[in-house]
Amino acid sequence: MAYTYGEQGRQGSARRVRGTDVPGAREASRPPRWELQYGLTNLASHRRTAESHFLHRARAQADRVIERRHDLRGAWFFPYPFDFKHQVHTGLTYKAPWYSGMAQGEALSLFSQLAGYAGVPAAHRARYRAAADGAFASLLLANEGDRRPWVVARDGQHQLWIHEYPIDKPGTSDYTYNGFMFAVLGLWDYYALSRNSLAEQLFDGALTTLDAYFPQLRNPGWLSNYCHTHAIPTDTYHSVHIDLLRQLSWLSGSDRFAVQSDMLTDDYPPPSLGKAGGLATLDDGTHTLFRFAENGAVTASRALTLSRPWQCTASRRARIQGRGIYLLIEDGPAAGWQVAERFPAVRLHGEWCGSDYRPARAVTFSAGVSVVCRKHPEEGTVTRTGTYPKATVVSYDRRAVIDSRKMVRLTREEVAGWWAPTDQLH
Repeated sequence: MAYTYGEQGRQGSARRVRGTDVPGAREASRPPRWELQYGLTNLASHRRTAESHFLHRARAQADRVIERRHDLRGAWFFPYPFDFKHQVHTGLTYKAPWYSGMAQGEALSLFSQLAGYAGVPAAHRARYRAAADGAFASLLLANEGDRRPWVVARDGQHQLWIHEYPIDKPGTSDYTYNGFMFAVLGLWDYYALSRNSLAEQLFDGALTTLDAYFPQLRNPGWLSNYCHTHAIPTDTYHSVHIDLLRQLSWLSGSDRFAVQSDMLTDDYPPPSLGKAGGLATLDDGTHTLFRFAENGAVTASRALTLSRPWQCTASRRARIQGRGIYLLIEDGPAAGWQVAERFPAVRLHGEWCGSDYRPARAVTFSAGVSVVCRKHPEEGTVTRTGTYPKATVVSYDRRAVIDSRKMVRLTREEVAGWWAPTDQLH
C-alpha cells in the first residue's frame, strides 16, 4: 500500500519528556530515549519561541547520545546501559548493553531535524547529518542469523516491525505499538532531510504494518493495547496512540490514520477536564446517578429528579468499562456521583477532545436535509441551518465534542468556521 506524504511536516510531537541539560553522576545510567525525547521537545520549543536556551538543550542531548554511541555492523547504535526485566510483559529480559528500536528511531528524528535546522551552524549540521546517516543504517539491519544487534524484523505475515524490545528468537519480541510509531516518525524526519528512497520505502512499509495491525491494537469501547504479543490494555499509552496516529495521518496524507485516531478517542476519551473542571447541564426530569468499581461494576445508584434544568461542575468525563461516557459531578445534590452523558439531556458545555486534520477531510450534506450548524463567537453561541438542493461534499479541518455532541468544523467558503453535528452528515 503506498501512502502520499504531507508537505506541512511536524512541529513537535506527543513524546513523553524526561531528562536535563545539566550533567550529573547519573547521566550514564539513563536510557537514551529520555535524552532524545527531551532534545526533541526543546527543539520544538525553539521553533515556537526562538529562545536560544531551548536549542542549546536540544543540541546538548544530541551530543551526549552521539558520544556514547556504539559503532556496530556499520551503523550507530545507542546503548541502554543497564540490565532490564519487564515486570509485566513476560520474556523481556536484557543484559547491558542492549538496544531499542524506539531509541534508534528517536535518535534519527533528533539528528535529522538538527541537520536541517537553520539555527544550527553549517559545520555542526554536517556532524548531525553524519549521525543521522549512522542511525538510519541501524534500521537497515534485520535479525538475520546470529548477527547482532538488530532492531528491525519481519513478522510471520512478512510485515515490517521496528522493535522497542527486540528478542533474538523470531516472533518472540513484544511488538510494542507506541515504540514502533515513534521510530516511524524518525523515518519521516530522515526522509524529509535526505529524500532517501530506502527511508521512503521503510516509512511506507511501516505504515502498512500499523494499518494492518490496528484491529489488534484497538479494543472497541475501551483502552487500546500496549503491544501485540501480550495484548494488555493500558491507560498510560492510550492517549499516546491517539496522538501518534494523528501525526502519522498528517505526514502520510492518509485518512485511515485520522479515522483510527478518532476511533480510539471515541473508545476511551482523555478523562481529565483540567483543574477547573467543566460546566455541565442536566435537564429537568429524572436522572440515574451511579458509583462504580474500577472494573465498571455498579456499587451504588440513586435517582435524582429535577423540576428545572440544573447547572453543575463536572471534574471528569470518562468511559466506564463496559458502559458509556460518564460525568463525575463535583457539587450540589449529585456531588460525588456519576451520570451518563446523554445529549441533549445531560451535556458538558464547551469544546473537548479536539483533533485537527491536515489536510482537511470531507463529509456530505444530503440533498434537501437541513443541518443545524453552530458557531461560538465571544458574545455567545449562534446557529444557522445549512441545506443544499443536491448532495454536496464539504470539507472540515477539526473534530471535537461540543456540548456532548460530536461535531466537525467546516471549511467550505459559505459555511467556513461553522460546526456541524456528525450524526447529521455522511
